[in-house]
Amino acid sequence: MHNLFSCIIFRETQAMTNQLKSISGTFERGHQGYEAARRASVWNARLPDRFPDIIVQASDVNDVVAAVRQAKARKLKLTVRSGGHSWAANHVRDGGLLLDVSRLDAIQVDKKAMRATVGPGRSGHELAAKLGGIGLFFPSGHCRGVAVGGYLLQGGYGWHSRTLGPACMSVLGIDVVTAEGEILHISETENADLFWAARGAGPGFFAVATRFHVRLYKRPRIIGFATQSFPIDKLEQVFRWAHAIGPSVSPAVELQLILTRHAPGVRGTGIMVFAPVFADSLGEALKALAFLNKSPLNRQTTWRVPFIPSGLSLMYHEIGRHYPDNYRYAVDNMWTHAGIEDLLPSLKRIAETLPPAPSHALWLNWMPPKTRPAMAYSIEDDIYLALYGVWKQAKDDAKIALWPEQRLREMEHLASGCQLADENLGQRPARFVIETNMKKLDQLRALHDPQSRFQPWMGRP
Repeated sequence: MHNLFSCIIFRETQAMTNQLKSISGTFERGHQGYEAARRASVWNARLPDRFPDIIVQASDVNDVVAAVRQAKARKLKLTVRSGGHSWAANHVRDGGLLLDVSRLDAIQVDKKAMRATVGPGRSGHELAAKLGGIGLFFPSGHCRGVAVGGYLLQGGYGWHSRTLGPACMSVLGIDVVTAEGEILHISETENADLFWAARGAGPGFFAVATRFHVRLYKRPRIIGFATQSFPIDKLEQVFRWAHAIGPSVSPAVELQLILTRHAPGVRGTGIMVFAPVFADSLGEALKALAFLNKSPLNRQTTWRVPFIPSGLSLMYHEIGRHYPDNYRYAVDNMWTHAGIEDLLPSLKRIAETLPPAPSHALWLNWMPPKTRPAMAYSIEDDIYLALYGVWKQAKDDAKIALWPEQRLREMEHLASGCQLADENLGQRPARFVIETNMKKLDQLRALHDPQSRFQPWMGRP
């Protein structure tokens, strides 16, 4: 009887293995094509020395189901990749199965209902372009190439999100494949606990998202930005000003300060002020930008453009100058509501140690509302600070790779948490949801993934 049972199990496992091998994009470690598939799974040129046992490039939902069931049969841990823009390459782990869903990228738009479905592998800038062409809008991510899968699961800090909220708030439902290999639709009325978890769990989500159902908006009639530059000796005045006016800046504006050695009109290190605006008329846009264009610091600028109507394409270009392809990246971040007197010493230290461009530090006046819908996503604060080490050659790893982590460790006492988009949890663990939500996520993981097939967040067992 025992031998018969073992034979049945072997045959079922062998059948699943054959089904997985039938997927054209399946690569086992040590076999032809594996290393190219591993390299292609990470946008960051700094590929970690971690090696999955198997990489599966799914072409459709059936491939996803087959891969998840095979992982279950072989007791393999699972990670999921949609666009590969995780700076830390959270999805590339030692052992297990890496499921690449970047080919699930279909878009369907219902303009009348102001709804769309989009695959996890579709880039946000491509979604934005398609919607913009028919007068619609979705708060897509700020950088070209960022796919909606990971972006929406981690929260989604995108264009116009100060008004519309993190993009996960515009998710109406998600089609998922569970740890058991079952296809489910999750929403506020169907499998609501998984839907709660999906909006904010990020790379620790314990199912595979295969399609998002999202709410759309009318495209703002005016999309543009104002920009200024200041020399680094004005650092204290500029950051004091930004900290003071933050609460009064219209939600239509995303006020960003960028510490960089490549600020327009500045030799050496400078501060670039970048203020995207989204409005329904030119008058509204200029009114929202009045705080900047009437600033007492204007006489000290080395570069100033009061307003450019640009659309998203030019703004993607401007942002993209700080995030070039084929470079090596190390990133860390924090939320804070600390006073400016506490923040200034650390800001000066960041400026003093800033690596060459395109490395930079980003300050974003976020100022969130006091309440959000019930979802796992639960940490944000008045100011967002992120550090990006960006360099070309591997020989410079030792000089630059630890810079973001070191500076953020020095500021941990000022932080209220971090956001998953720029996480560095494997090197510097930090809280990214409130404690009660983390407890609930752990309970839901135990319920929906009792065998812990899906890898948790790095830096956390």
